Amino acid sequence: MNQFIRNTVLTAGLLCMFTSCNAQKVVPNQEVKTEKAEEILLGVQTKDQLLKAPFSDWYAKEHEEYALDKNAVAELMESNLNNYTIVLVMGTWCGDSHREVPRLMKILETVKFPDENLTMIAVDRQKKSPGGEHEKLKIDRVPTVIVQKDGKEVGRITESPVSGWLERDLLQIIK
Repeated sequence: MNQFIRNTVLTAGLLCMFTSCNAQKVVPNQEVKTEKAEEILLGVQTKDQLLKAPFSDWYAKEHEEYALDKNAVAELMESNLNNYTIVLVMGTWCGDSHREVPRLMKILETVKFPDENLTMIAVDRQKKSPGGEHEKLKIDRVPTVIVQKDGKEVGRITESPVSGWLERDLLQIIK
């Protein structure tokens, strides 16, 4: 009887541990409505989510109209940008994100940056993400583009590029 109780407790403990680990799986493309009935994205996202309404309203126009700095893009294509990872922290409620995120996506698509090297995280108006990534990444403004090499940050672009061009700032970071 004692062995039966011990096995039951052990099984229950393992089941609880397994369940809690699964509860922390990343769920991409979380869309929520705020108290003001505004639709926003939260947490890890994919580019495809930005192509859906209501986000496509601002995303598609800026993506199409942005004129790339061809010289900087050519240099990025010849660079080793694909050896880096990029973490993009954005707010789908934020005007700066509405401007810079489509531009960044156009740049990355043009230079054929691997999708698997890009992590997109959407935050709420307090710049918090459901997975807590905002704390580790020290996010205080959005959008924030963090360029990493071997898991270590080598540079970031916060809100808007210093040069006025994301592609130029990216190039400066990896040089």
